[in-house]
Amino acid sequence: MEQSQIAWHPAFVQAIQLELEDYRDVLEFYAEYQLTTEPLRIDCVVIKKAKGVAINKNIATIFREVNLLEYKSPDDYVSVDDFYKVYAYACLYASLERVPITDITISFVESRYPRELLAHLSDTRGYKVAEMYPGIYTVSGDILPIQIIDSRKLSTDENLWLKGLSNRLEPKTVIQISNEAVKQGKTARIQAYLNAIILANYHAIREALKMSKTVTSLDDVLEEAGLTAKWEARGEAVGEERKALKIAQNMVNLGLPFETVISATGLDPDKVKELFTK
Repeated sequence: MEQSQIAWHPAFVQAIQLELEDYRDVLEFYAEYQLTTEPLRIDCVVIKKAKGVAINKNIATIFREVNLLEYKSPDDYVSVDDFYKVYAYACLYASLERVPITDITISFVESRYPRELLAHLSDTRGYKVAEMYPGIYTVSGDILPIQIIDSRKLSTDENLWLKGLSNRLEPKTVIQISNEAVKQGKTARIQAYLNAIILANYHAIREALKMSKTVTSLDDVLEEAGLTAKWEARGEAVGEERKALKIAQNMVNLGLPFETVISATGLDPDKVKELFTK
């Protein structure tokens, strides 16, 4: 499935809820929080229901009363422009909701090392950046606590759900996630999360299903999350594409023109182009 069609942002909100499950009673979560009547939305807002509660979790040690989180899907990244946009959202939130700016924090979550952004914050803004935990970069020097998280570097033991929000999962991680979902009885209420990682990691899921000890558990996850039909459809789509590619390769070998191969197979032109360069 095309990565652009996978609903990563709802999955991210559920991943944050799972990561902070131990504090569910004292936190409120708002997805796609609308700042104004105009389409200005923050990916996730986490609000403490009780002031002064310390959140002893690596991804939330900077949390104050209102915490804004910006998420980038696996093939995207947090740019310098994104930083200033979310910073502006924080200021706007403080103004509209009449919340002290000192009660707000900003977190950015992506699946790569934020080299360009960290360099800008350090060199241009004069902020200090420190990797307080693996993959978690704390930015100090501003009135707002700020952190940038590279989810790839997070510990699987500490942050299974956020680290699992990827399109490059290993079969063993798929198994760990499915086992944990079944164990905690969360399958039914984290459909967006499971939907994203299952559709984005077809080959890893397929390999995981081959491991006899985990088939029942993973099948249960697919069924309880209502994803069995989508998984089967995904498998059928992959199978059809393979057939089309084989036909296309035969047509290329016969010396048929590029346009003819595309017209006959309905394949993506870029994939057909690769066949001509082999």
